[in-house]
Amino acid sequence: MKKIGLAWQILIGLILGIVVGAIFYGNPAVATYLQPIGDIFLRLIKMIVIPIVVASLIVGVANVGDIKKLGRLGGKTIIYFEIITTIAIVVGLLVANVFHPGTGINMKSLEKTDIQSYVDTTNEVQHHSMIETVVNIVPKNIFESLSTGNMLPIIFFSVMFGLGVAAIGEKGKVVLQFFQGVSEAMFYVTNQIMKFAPFGVFALIGVTVSKFGVQSLIPLSKLVITVYGTMLFFVIVVLGAVARLVGVRIWHFIKILKDELILAYSTSSSETVLPKVMEKMEKFGCPKAITSFVIPTGYSFNLDGSTLYQALAAIFIAQLYGIDLSISQQISLLLVLMITSKGIAGVPGVSFVVLLATLGTVNIPIEGLAFIAGIDRILDMARTVVNVIGNSLAAVVMSKWEGQYNEQKAVKYIEEITQKSA
Repeated sequence: MKKIGLAWQILIGLILGIVVGAIFYGNPAVATYLQPIGDIFLRLIKMIVIPIVVASLIVGVANVGDIKKLGRLGGKTIIYFEIITTIAIVVGLLVANVFHPGTGINMKSLEKTDIQSYVDTTNEVQHHSMIETVVNIVPKNIFESLSTGNMLPIIFFSVMFGLGVAAIGEKGKVVLQFFQGVSEAMFYVTNQIMKFAPFGVFALIGVTVSKFGVQSLIPLSKLVITVYGTMLFFVIVVLGAVARLVGVRIWHFIKILKDELILAYSTSSSETVLPKVMEKMEKFGCPKAITSFVIPTGYSFNLDGSTLYQALAAIFIAQLYGIDLSISQQISLLLVLMITSKGIAGVPGVSFVVLLATLGTVNIPIEGLAFIAGIDRILDMARTVVNVIGNSLAAVVMSKWEGQYNEQKAVKYIEEITQKSA
């Protein structure tokens, strides 16, 4: 008998979770029993993310050992991220203007959700300027950054440490071997944790559906359909075109990452799949130095799905209130989103926080977010998938740009994946 693959196991967990959540809608017992299972799974993933990123980056950077090469890679990566996220914002604005998801919706039919926690978070981070964000990349205490999971300072320290290991030559080999061992051991641990994924997904989805109920989607179905349709368009057309430009196919990414995409969709968390995405992109022909730098950095600077959604949701709320934004106001919105989406990366509920920080600048009532907060989890699931595909593709683009992409390794890996799924 053929063993059921992980993707199918996660999908079964997802469907069973929806069924259980729908049957026991409004019953607090669901959260009482299932939430701990979901929390344990998320904690297991968070436990391994930082050791993998640190070890992989140190090994990758030490093997490159050239600060000029790394500086060039960093510069190219930021330019690419900025171009793609700007395209995502433009796509979001265009779709909202063409399809008008917020026009004609009776606001009285919508339920309001408390957004005070998001407002408090926004007030905390809103005074952060772009300069402060750049300053905060340099950690004052690396152990503090490690304990809080603040990714950008961790990446900065790991790069500097990797360069230091390379600079001391023979003496650094022992250190390099140690981190190579840590990296391999953590990838083994990741594979063991992934066996628990279907249970984690079942629990997290069950709790979500039992809280908001399937019927809460009906009044906002136009927004949900528009968001999902736009995300699909962005992946197939925009990211598909980028993939073609660098000589790969977007379907190959979806085939390679099918387990991770179902998991990211179910948990609404890019972090849950970071270790496996890095591992698979390495197998797909990207060098360790590039995957270990580009993918974690992308989690702060290249959230394509999130920025697309923010643009679409901002116009949706304006349409809900009957506010007609001029071209100049929409350009202003685009520029503000370009800055705010980078300035507060890593903040919990980042898409909501960015919207709260942005809407006021173009005179859209922030109270409108209370109407979509209840279904934000459903929308978050879609944008998380786009974020994962966008960051995976970025690793290939940078590898190609640097002339370090291994075509033979990629072809071989695709053949392996195809044989397994046959």
